[in-house]
Amino acid sequence: MYQKIEREWAGRTLVIETDKVAKQADGAVLVHYGETVVLVTAVTTRVEREGIDFFPLTVNYMEMTYAAGRIPGGFFKREGRPTEREVLSSRLIDRGIRPLFPKGFRNETQVIATVLSADRQNDPSILGIIGASAALQISAIPFEGPLAGVKVGRVNGNFIFNPTTEELAKSDLELIVSGNREGVVMVEGGGQMIDEEAVLEAIFAGYEAIKPILDMQDELRERGGKEKRPYTPLQTGGPLWDEVKGFVKPLLTSAFEISHKIERRDKMHEIVQEAVERFGGADGEVAAEVRRACEDAERQLVRSLIFQEQRRFDGRGPTDIRPISSEVGLLPRTHGSALFTRGETQVMAVTTFGTSEDEKKVESLLVGDMYKTFMLHYNFPPFSVGEVSFLRAPSRREVGHGFLAERALLPILPAAEEFPYTIRVVSEVLESNGSSSMATVCSSCLSLMDAGVPVKASVAGIAMGLMKGDGQVAILTDIAGDEDHHGDMDFKVAGTAKGITALQMDVKVPGLSKAIMGQALNQARQARLAVLDVMHKTLEKPRAELSRHAPRIVTIQINPDRIRDVVGPLGKNIRSIIEKTGCKIDIEDTGAIKIASPSAEAIEEAIALVKGCSQDAEVGEVYMGKVKKIMDFGAFVEILPGIEGLVHISQIALERVGKVSDVLKVGDEIQVKVLEIDGNGKIRLSRKAVLAEEGRPGPRDHERDKRRDV
Repeated sequence: MYQKIEREWAGRTLVIETDKVAKQADGAVLVHYGETVVLVTAVTTRVEREGIDFFPLTVNYMEMTYAAGRIPGGFFKREGRPTEREVLSSRLIDRGIRPLFPKGFRNETQVIATVLSADRQNDPSILGIIGASAALQISAIPFEGPLAGVKVGRVNGNFIFNPTTEELAKSDLELIVSGNREGVVMVEGGGQMIDEEAVLEAIFAGYEAIKPILDMQDELRERGGKEKRPYTPLQTGGPLWDEVKGFVKPLLTSAFEISHKIERRDKMHEIVQEAVERFGGADGEVAAEVRRACEDAERQLVRSLIFQEQRRFDGRGPTDIRPISSEVGLLPRTHGSALFTRGETQVMAVTTFGTSEDEKKVESLLVGDMYKTFMLHYNFPPFSVGEVSFLRAPSRREVGHGFLAERALLPILPAAEEFPYTIRVVSEVLESNGSSSMATVCSSCLSLMDAGVPVKASVAGIAMGLMKGDGQVAILTDIAGDEDHHGDMDFKVAGTAKGITALQMDVKVPGLSKAIMGQALNQARQARLAVLDVMHKTLEKPRAELSRHAPRIVTIQINPDRIRDVVGPLGKNIRSIIEKTGCKIDIEDTGAIKIASPSAEAIEEAIALVKGCSQDAEVGEVYMGKVKKIMDFGAFVEILPGIEGLVHISQIALERVGKVSDVLKVGDEIQVKVLEIDGNGKIRLSRKAVLAEEGRPGPRDHERDKRRDV
């Protein structure tokens, strides 16, 4: 039955409608906010997928260009592969709802959020988060919601919720917060070096703002929700589990003493295989249960070391950071490079400079077309974790980690006017045992500094973990891969010594309190400062000079009216300058011209040629000109490319001239002085004035004097 609920939220009306469209989906809602409309559907299979030990959830967020009244570009004129924004928004929805499905639910589930209308003021990804939870709430799919999300900004020290595009441009903070009745579930965002206390207040101000939206979803379910389908909860415990865990715990304890990740992983695999052969035999279901029991034993051991001994399996205390080393300038032909190693996580970052030709065009329903001058790309090859797999296009995880690191570094980059380069940083993960995204932040910052980018400050990142249970809470600094796997939180924080520039948090427990998050942020700050100290010992400030292989870019300004003269007919002039100097030349409508080349001499030559094409005549200046046309009353002389003036017959020589052609012919090169430029731009020239100043006759006058003497 059709249901519609409305609430005033952050100054606009939020509307959720159900049972109006897509009625064959298990759950479908239309979410309206301003003039932005998102359709979110949820569907699950009726049969549990066998032979897997994970929840097969797929989330797709799609922005249809018709939503903003546009037709897609490209040959096919239809939406193609997901854009970076669509991938990131899909991850935002997924990370919020995934922890809220019950353990043991193994049915294939798909959530699709389709943007149908976009007003370019209200972020449709927020409606995607709300709509995903609402669709699951009213459906028969087992889901422990509701969940809601909000975007938080800060303008003039005041928090604003779901800021419009204009408000966000003035904000020094941008956070997306998702939460349920238990607390905060997911955080993503960044800011302009914001202190930890302000970030914490922003997160929980956002959490308070979503509570009315949780009430809306509960009301919607009460009005027209379906009865939840039964499922088989994940079975744990029992005699078999006790036997298996009793057998593997001593062996796992011994395996934990192995410091090297790959060796430890191989040893633990042997232990599990031995347990399967001993207790599982040929029975596939029993073997799967034995593996789950081994996994539970491993989890208990990792957590018991923390809770009982305040010791981690690699011997560190809760706040200890693994050994760190860094190096810069290791690649001789690149513009900048750095290698950052933290424990068994190692990342190499490479910086490359380009011109405006290399800017990335981004098409977005929210902000329209824009051009990016800074790009950070994150690669996670299989060898980094000792595995073999196909090399394909960047995964969602790679896109997400790259975006997080890019966001962390953006606040420290110089303005385009100060450093007019397009910058690309590529992060190559060479080894991974936890927090390769934060190692990417560190290595990328060092790479930028090695390249000579005048950054405002150094940025470092650290990943925090949480283990919570039996009334105990442990917050871990610099988590390794196994701690991430068996822990309850992955909280990444990046920033400068002054404050936070980016953060990302996901949890596996129902929600986090303000006290726990506050402690995690403060602990992360101490770790970040320690990492920055190590980085500063390698490179404290950006290099004063760019690499000799990097292009130099010089910007000159000309009169915008003279751009056509620089370009020339059909681009003849500019092509000639590029071919002659080998420089890259970008011309903007404002008259700003950027000239790029590794050679300083080539740049100087290009500047001279450009100025020669664009220079304006000045009264009193003397120019070497070429006679272009002879008239009875004088000669027209081109003194600059595209600029001609008239030398009146009375101004050709020191003495009276009876006929212009007696002295000048087309093609002659003569020096002339600008006497006057009238209001219409007409230029009056004089050859006579130049001859008088030099005190000598011109070339053709001299020839006539010789004939007279004969």
